[in-house]
Amino acid sequence: MYPRQDTVPVQVGGLIIGGGAPIVIQSMTNTATEDVQSTLQQIVALSRAGCGLVRVAVPHDEARKALAELVSKSPVPLEADIHFDHRLAIGSLEMGVAKVRINPGNIGGNSKVKEVIAAASRRGAAVRIGVNSGSLPSGVLAKYGGPTAEALVEAALQYERQITAWGFANLVFSLKSSDVLKTVRANELFSRSSRFPLHIGITEAGTRLKGAVRTAVGLSLLLSQGIGDTLRVSLTADPLDEVVVAKEILASMGLYPKQLHIVSCPTCGRTAGDLISLAERVELELEDLAMVPLRIAVMGCAVNGPGEAKEADLGIALSQDKAVLFRRGQVVDILTLESAAVRLVAEARQMAFNLTN
Repeated sequence: MYPRQDTVPVQVGGLIIGGGAPIVIQSMTNTATEDVQSTLQQIVALSRAGCGLVRVAVPHDEARKALAELVSKSPVPLEADIHFDHRLAIGSLEMGVAKVRINPGNIGGNSKVKEVIAAASRRGAAVRIGVNSGSLPSGVLAKYGGPTAEALVEAALQYERQITAWGFANLVFSLKSSDVLKTVRANELFSRSSRFPLHIGITEAGTRLKGAVRTAVGLSLLLSQGIGDTLRVSLTADPLDEVVVAKEILASMGLYPKQLHIVSCPTCGRTAGDLISLAERVELELEDLAMVPLRIAVMGCAVNGPGEAKEADLGIALSQDKAVLFRRGQVVDILTLESAAVRLVAEARQMAFNLTN
């Protein structure tokens, strides 16, 4: 279930993507790139949340000019996202970005792509070739009768052959669609024919809940086959939410370092007290312990806890007008419902302190 070991290792600043390296989480800023202060603030927040590579939009020259300062102050490598104007890609590389993302289908033809590749080669930068359903070559569309998974793959392999013939190999590919199964099929097929690393994700996945579900389905199908070297969870939401969801997907599949894991049971007629609010409060108040390897349980009745949650390091189980505090399945105290969340958070913080000091 780990990433393929046989993909080409691609250098992106201080990162390695592919070659069996750990999967890199990406996100993209939603600030105006030329607003350096706001954009840098978001880049730093994303980095602290666990994002290893941040993409910024470069739709015009003012955004391009801002890249020099952003690159110099960013704690992680930056990737410039370019559409339509190859000069912005070249200019972004000149500003020092570690990677540019282009779609050959909308950048202006082979000669423009070649100019971008030449600039990346001079700078020692990487290039992501994005292949999306909405911008496939007309010949490929005609052959397959539409943007099928096979059409996405053929377009990507055409670009690969063309660019490697120019002597450039610092490439990452992405084949994306808003259709989950089409995206999965395209990436499966491409991975059988190419050794270049893949950026995986479901494009235009949707809002926080629906987008997270669609992305989790698609990415888990690919990651379980060892497909995917870097990923983005594309949500109509705060970019920080993308990183949170990405980490949870990877952690659930054993592909992310051990971290805080809060489990809670579904509500039912046995639930004593407001379990939903309690679980949400505990999760919120322990957010800063995200990288501490603790398993915390918030359970609604004696059936689910401490019995079914006995593997948890720490937990509470509600019972009529009280709550049971337990450690690794053993009851250690009886609490009032009003004090349950405060005590659980305090105990969790003490355990985290003991683990990290």
